[in-house]
Amino acid sequence: MLNRIVLTGRLTRDPELRRTTGDTAVASFTIAVDDTMKDANGEKTTTFIGVTVWDKQADNVAKFLRKGALVGVDGRIRQRTYLRKDGTKASVIEVIANHVEFLEPKGSREIPNEEIIFDDEPAVPVEESKNLDSIDVTDDDLPF
Repeated sequence: MLNRIVLTGRLTRDPELRRTTGDTAVASFTIAVDDTMKDANGEKTTTFIGVTVWDKQADNVAKFLRKGALVGVDGRIRQRTYLRKDGTKASVIEVIANHVEFLEPKGSREIPNEEIIFDDEPAVPVEESKNLDSIDVTDDDLPF
């Protein structure tokens, strides 16, 4: 049997970090994943998926990710049932992440675009550009 899921989405809230009684870290968060198909009104639809991650990766997720961060999640689907406080039975489907990939550079969401200032003149003098049309490169020299 195969149970594997790969998702890319943005965090809908900051991750929540907890510890088990054995001091194992567990972080949970929700990601918003846009569907490729549109609904009957032509609007895009979004699915909100709960993710749980364990151990060292849970610590890293809680430390470095915030609401709105773009992540890739590789894991498995798990369904679990539990009793609510009122005694009714509830069922949850979630992703247990084996790997969470941070898809944006560190700090890329910290500075809004309107605060970035571009100078008209570069701080370091720029050499006059060289003619790149005369570079002799064979296909064997390219890494791709």
